[in-house]
Amino acid sequence: MNILYHLTMLPPKMPECEAISQEISALRSHFGGDLNYLNPNQHSPIYVPRVLFGFHQLKRLRALEIKTNLHIHHVYNPDPFPFPILRLLRCPVVYSLTGGVERRPNIPFLASVGAITVADEKIMERLESWGLDNVALVPPGIDTSRFTCSPFPLQSEVRLMVGSAPWTRAQFKTKGVEALLEAARQSSRLRLVFLWRSVLVEEMECRMHRKGVERQVEILNRRVNVNKVLAGVHASVALAAGPAIIRAYPHSLMESLAAGKPVVVSRCIPMADYVERTGCGVVVEDVTPTDILAAIELLTREYRAFQESAWQVGKRDFSQQAMITSYHGVYERVLESTNRP
Repeated sequence: MNILYHLTMLPPKMPECEAISQEISALRSHFGGDLNYLNPNQHSPIYVPRVLFGFHQLKRLRALEIKTNLHIHHVYNPDPFPFPILRLLRCPVVYSLTGGVERRPNIPFLASVGAITVADEKIMERLESWGLDNVALVPPGIDTSRFTCSPFPLQSEVRLMVGSAPWTRAQFKTKGVEALLEAARQSSRLRLVFLWRSVLVEEMECRMHRKGVERQVEILNRRVNVNKVLAGVHASVALAAGPAIIRAYPHSLMESLAAGKPVVVSRCIPMADYVERTGCGVVVEDVTPTDILAAIELLTREYRAFQESAWQVGKRDFSQQAMITSYHGVYERVLESTNRP
């Protein structure tokens, strides 16, 4: 099976620390295949809107389809954007929707792809309610064997690991970084450990300085052993102002649960339903300092129960092999449908 994986974001500076890149790496290790970036803005002298992504590669992509006997294009994107380039490819397309769905998307476009994969049942049900019959549920997965349970006593301080670092200045607000820094300013017991990606580091340092929270915030702007980081925190947090901003199931939260550490997650992130159902953490209603501090207060008050639930579900529910097996089934169904007379 020959698969070409496509990302619509710019190439990350530390792909080994980026969630979707990690998932594609796991799939490529199993299925083989190459990775392609459809976004031309890294080298373009002018900004290219995403409606034009991939057109600069069309000739090469069509040649690859023939020369390499390509079977499937597998595209990852946070929201169900109808990239025109995908209609011009000859091989079938698997479209992995990594975020949520806020409003009714372009249904004819989505119906034209071989399959749409989602990680959340509610997203699947919503898409199916709009008449789509090519939606597949693929459970999120990570290599849970890399994580061990290291209890960290909860005393005067509350230490949280923060993943999903911003790619743009606007995301300091939409990913809750501003609200977290303000929450730290208001609560001297709060400590934040940010996993960073070599993007906008100086901007982050300036914001910390303006808030006066340098002693409460640590930025890990390098490749780290996340298991060791988790050993020194009580929980992990991922916040967003909308469901398409970060993954439906953020890797940092799955990793936290695999290490037996509870999570704090925004209501709009699809994983919030899972967190409430399993009792492995706390849901933040709005990305505000007030709601964040209220969530942390609940976390500390019921910490032992949240911690026990996190340990139970973390190793059980996020198998990387289960994810790979699900994708294999999706690929086979797409190819079978394509070859059907």
